[in-house]
Amino acid sequence: MPKLKTNRGAAKRFTLTGSGKIKRNASHRRHILTKKPTKRKRHLRDPAMIHKSDMRMAMRMMPYC
Repeated sequence: MPKLKTNRGAAKRFTLTGSGKIKRNASHRRHILTKKPTKRKRHLRDPAMIHKSDMRMAMRMMPYC
């Protein structure tokens, strides 16, 4: 059986934690930052875990991660 390909876009966006959850970064932090409050930008810095309903699809996109 051939090897499965990893979705490279997903591999760049997500990382697998030691406990098996998938970590992601927040969106809306690339540009147009002057109009966003400092508090909002500060909270967007923190990484978050993806929702459990999205876990199955993320694991399918990254079979070896």
